[in-house]
Amino acid sequence: MKTVFVGNLPSDTTEQEVTEMFAAYGRVHGLRLTQDVFTGACRGFGFVKMEGHEARAAIGALNGRELRGQRLKVNEERAPTDRGGGRHRR
Repeated sequence: MKTVFVGNLPSDTTEQEVTEMFAAYGRVHGLRLTQDVFTGACRGFGFVKMEGHEARAAIGALNGRELRGQRLKVNEERAPTDRGGGRHRR
């Protein structure tokens, strides 16, 4: 199972819309769009869970595709990096 990052989504994007977009490339096992706490509007990005080969197909087809005038950024989710200040405490 792979998690795919999808970014630069319009603020009025719905889960149904993203599911349909990705379902063209395989079964969507999970979806989470980030939402503004106060308005409930999409914050512009989310995560989609798919099988590995289906996820790669979706990334190849959807990265750079336009959705209501905004170019989508679609890639494999990356692990968070260590953003320490460079100092090590003992």
